[in-house]
Amino acid sequence: MEVLIAQDEHYTTIQVRDHGVGVAPEHLPRLFERFYRVDKARSRELGGTGLGLAIVKHIGELHGGAVRVESELGTYSSFFIDIPNNLPQS
Repeated sequence: MEVLIAQDEHYTTIQVRDHGVGVAPEHLPRLFERFYRVDKARSRELGGTGLGLAIVKHIGELHGGAVRVESELGTYSSFFIDIPNNLPQS
């Protein structure tokens, strides 16, 4: 697994990339939904609830940012969170 951070004048991007099994294209649009699990049997075995990526998405959006994913089945998955550099003051 790799964690990369990049910054430009508008955003700071955190990328988490693995070199594992990847995610099939039909699952990508739903990955950030609460309780969604690609492999339900494996997730139960490992104690997953399907909440982790939904929480990441929520935190990113609360900071005015966004999340996205890129994946190639059998090769890798990369998860990105883009956070604006000029966070609104409350």
